[in-house]
Amino acid sequence: MGLNDTPSGERVHIGFFGRRNAGKSSVVNAFTNQELAIVSDTPGTTTDPVYKAMELLPMGPVMIIDTPGYDDEGELGELRVRKTSEVLGKTDCAVLVTDCTRELDESEKQLIKLFEGRRIPYVIAKNKSDLLDSIPVEDKNEIYVSALNKTMINELREKVAQLTDYKEQSVPLVGDLIGEGELAVLCIPIDKAAPKGRLILPQQQVIRDLLEHGSAALTCRETELKGFLEQLNPKPAVVITDSQVFAKANEATPADIKLTSFSILMARYKGFLEPAVRGAKAIDALKDGDRILISEGCTHHRQCEDIGTVKLPKLLKKYTGKDFRLEFSSGREFPDDLTDYALVIHCGGCMLNAREMSSRMMTVEEAGVPVTNYGIAIAYMNGILERSLEIIPEIN
Repeated sequence: MGLNDTPSGERVHIGFFGRRNAGKSSVVNAFTNQELAIVSDTPGTTTDPVYKAMELLPMGPVMIIDTPGYDDEGELGELRVRKTSEVLGKTDCAVLVTDCTRELDESEKQLIKLFEGRRIPYVIAKNKSDLLDSIPVEDKNEIYVSALNKTMINELREKVAQLTDYKEQSVPLVGDLIGEGELAVLCIPIDKAAPKGRLILPQQQVIRDLLEHGSAALTCRETELKGFLEQLNPKPAVVITDSQVFAKANEATPADIKLTSFSILMARYKGFLEPAVRGAKAIDALKDGDRILISEGCTHHRQCEDIGTVKLPKLLKKYTGKDFRLEFSSGREFPDDLTDYALVIHCGGCMLNAREMSSRMMTVEEAGVPVTNYGIAIAYMNGILERSLEIIPEIN
């Protein structure tokens, strides 16, 4: 991903839902003005959710999601319905596409209940209006459209834009934590897990946020951090480190320079810093045989020293001296039932939008399970969590 690209976690997610053959995929194509979805008269053509990142006026960067028919049948149908339900966890605005020549069926009414239960703003796009002699009076959340004739599609976009009422993240990533004109040193390891030729997303976002707030960023590896800091005059306001080298960065950073991590800043940005700090303390109460979920919001090739599947488990074993039943999830996978877990350790969530992160945290909270994230857990087990939170006023 380039520095000019908008990450998926910062895009408005617009999900299109409906029963088979209501013209859902045709409406998606008309709405996006692209041949995004396969259109066929055969019911059930869309077998998995289709994601497409794009720029769409008047909303700007969006993620369009075309879902399988919610009335699908059989074993494969059940899987498609489950996939559709998973999409709801990340949907900022839902478009229910119906066939306006017939009444709503039970599957469509069930979708409306799901939207309302999850407080997802929605609009009912009554498709195939070209088959009607006249257009009935619309309810406030209805709009009659024709994907075939492209009728009222612009109005549908405007309605979705109003429902999303998209605003930029109210809490900056880091720009409000240091003064304008001040310097942040970013400690970024270059190892086997680092993607070739690019920085990982949180590092890109921190650099961009510092620039937007009139602050400066200097970068170095953990192997050069100590010497680098000794040369700087005046001293930087903060050192922001990758969690994998938290302990080394702590040793290299003088006590009069604040220290935190990309992962901690991301927890604050995504709105679950306080529960994550509380959850880290639950590590001390873990027992042999406890079931722990380590979850990552993105998918990538696992390296031999992967932080989630290798480094964190090693640190947990070293810190507690206990053996656990470790389970892992990645990408869009996240268990619906967490009641048997003693702890959830989540990544920073940079690839998840605010609604999906909130949905996951709600699932954890409802199960009564403590939750923390990679950077906070690592800082806690290295005895430097208190120091790493000094820069964040709402915690102190």
